[in-house]
Amino acid sequence: MKVIFHVDERNKWGMVLANISNMIDYYRNAGEAYEIEAVANGEAVADYVPSKENPYQEQMNGLAAAGVTFAACGNALRGQQIPESELPGFVTVVPAGVVELAGKQAEGFAYIRP
Repeated sequence: MKVIFHVDERNKWGMVLANISNMIDYYRNAGEAYEIEAVANGEAVADYVPSKENPYQEQMNGLAAAGVTFAACGNALRGQQIPESELPGFVTVVPAGVVELAGKQAEGFAYIRP
């Protein structure tokens, strides 16, 4: 199964990360392969920046170790004046989040936006 999650609101990260965790558990228990990506654009890219106030960093680290790809929209980073150098190593910067989403859907990824 190939799935892409779209996050553009900061208050959606908790739900998205829980959904991804549940999906990984399901596919592992079923013995099925999976490819999961989370693409953040808009205000949601700010939660990739590690800080004491970021409640998601540890969970993102664990999911990245489990093979989840995390992508940040380069346009959103520039719009929020977040330098790529502030992002953890597991985050890939894509030129435009919407282009990444469309491309993955064209490759057969299921699209989920909570």
